[in-house]
Amino acid sequence: MHFTNLLIPALAAVFAGSASAQATPDGFAPAVNTTLDVYYGTTYISPGLLVKKSSVSKLPAIGLTGKNLTGKYLLAMIDIDAPSNNGGPRGTVLHALLTDFTPSGATQNGTALLTTKATGPASYFGPAPPAETPKHPHNYVFLLHEQPANFAVPQAHKQTVQSRFGIDWVKFIVDAKLTEPVAGNYLRVQSGDNTRRWVEW
Repeated sequence: MHFTNLLIPALAAVFAGSASAQATPDGFAPAVNTTLDVYYGTTYISPGLLVKKSSVSKLPAIGLTGKNLTGKYLLAMIDIDAPSNNGGPRGTVLHALLTDFTPSGATQNGTALLTTKATGPASYFGPAPPAETPKHPHNYVFLLHEQPANFAVPQAHKQTVQSRFGIDWVKFIVDAKLTEPVAGNYLRVQSGDNTRRWVEW
């Protein structure tokens, strides 16, 4: 999706300011109403935007509009539509768990950006949902939390974070003693999207 340079700031402000709109998919827990601003290059991700996997291969810029950001934050990105091998219920795949986000002092279209040098506990890898018949768009959910002092992945979740399969974020929140998400967002990628992706895992 492309915007002209003149339209980007105006549209981004409208999307980012929609704090009352649901920022996570229907039925997802924890539900979040405050939108996390997510930019892949100049493309702003409004909640539920369908994108090509080739456009989301690299870690996006994230931040918030109209919020006073202090302290540290952690970011999770989770595919909540991963198909099972036996046709059972869909599961989850952890696409990123990154810590130590702090205010960068920079802005993008009014968004106060966060930055981190961390590459873990689980580095970012871009969406690449497998082909399915019929096609099934995958929802990739972003969740931003305040990061507790001395944060560490709880022992009960270390194997899941390492394998990336089957993360239960509600349980993770409890076990890691996180507060409710500060903000959230989600994008969608069509199953079987074969546009080239630069990040492999």
